[in-house]
Amino acid sequence: MAADYKADLEFGSDIQERRSNISFNVIPGERITLATQIEPSANSATGNCSSNRKLSLSELVEVLTAQTTPPSLKQLYDWLENASFSEAELQGYVGFKDRTYWRHLVCRNESVEMLVLCWRPGQRTVIHDHNGSVGAVLVQSGVLWETTFKFDEERGLRYKAVSEYQPGALTGADVPDIHQLGNPDVSEKNLVTIQATS
Repeated sequence: MAADYKADLEFGSDIQERRSNISFNVIPGERITLATQIEPSANSATGNCSSNRKLSLSELVEVLTAQTTPPSLKQLYDWLENASFSEAELQGYVGFKDRTYWRHLVCRNESVEMLVLCWRPGQRTVIHDHNGSVGAVLVQSGVLWETTFKFDEERGLRYKAVSEYQPGALTGADVPDIHQLGNPDVSEKNLVTIQATS
């Protein structure tokens, strides 16, 4: 004869609070195992906490260098969205060149790379795709312009759209995307962006 059981489960503390009512039917003498999947908070950059505190540069580097498989574009967005960098933290990675933007390596492993890019007004990338990788870009300071393109088999590369991003804004490129990033001439100020690619 089977017996019915009901359990109320509550989870809290460092994970997003979840409450579940679980009902199950058990035959006497039969062993059961309950498994619970706990979803991280939407605010969690690492998947391990629900704190509203933003990740520092060193904390984000720790998260990135721990990756053993390439993260998705969504995960890169989540990490950058849940990070905040002070001028002091970035000081060693900020420097500008006169002729082209400057890429400063913060960290790299086989799965992910993070750079600080420094742009004077008028400096931009070439039109490019990401050759099978994905990338997210956070505007730290200044104004970023992004021009997107599409490839038409008959007519070649075609203009698609242009967007402007202010400090704190995120943009990115998925595998099929073709774009150009830059600091507009009219900005009259330097641009600093943080880029994570996988």
